[in-house]
Amino acid sequence: MTLQPEDPPLPLSEEDRDTAVQRLQEAYVEGHISHEEMDERLHRVLTATTQGDLAPALASLPQGTADTTSTVAALSGRIRRRGAWRVPRRLKVESAFGKVHLDLSRAVIEHPVVDIELQLGTGRAKITVPRDAVVDTEDLQTVWKDRLYKPRQRTRPGGPTIRIAGTMGFGRLKIRHAWR
Repeated sequence: MTLQPEDPPLPLSEEDRDTAVQRLQEAYVEGHISHEEMDERLHRVLTATTQGDLAPALASLPQGTADTTSTVAALSGRIRRRGAWRVPRRLKVESAFGKVHLDLSRAVIEHPVVDIELQLGTGRAKITVPRDAVVDTEDLQTVWKDRLYKPRQRTRPGGPTIRIAGTMGFGRLKIRHAWR
């Protein structure tokens, strides 16, 4: 039996750090953490150098209710989420004419299964999933073009399952796994 080498730690961008700081501030304002705890966690976030360093500062923040669905909508323009954003258990994305780009490769995914519902008219959608994610698109209906997705041949166990459902009109959905 051969052991696979571990992946190198993911570097931390300033955008990831800013998102983490904002998340801590929101938790403090909502009364989920004390002032002292926020100071301690902010110190961890501000001195972190990798994604792994960030995780302990954010891991125990309260989760939203399991039945809550977060909705991101735009009539036209772009919908873009990337960096260390917190992925809800259920995410609904609505766009009539714009482009959608969801990058989950550095996102904080706290649920073993994430449901993404797409309601798209025209325009493209691109979803980047973590390297070890399992993707299910069985419940996605496309009107004009098929989705572009090639499942990874080897995935490590323990990754999240990303279920993508909904309806796409005249755009195309491209799903890819992150390299790191």
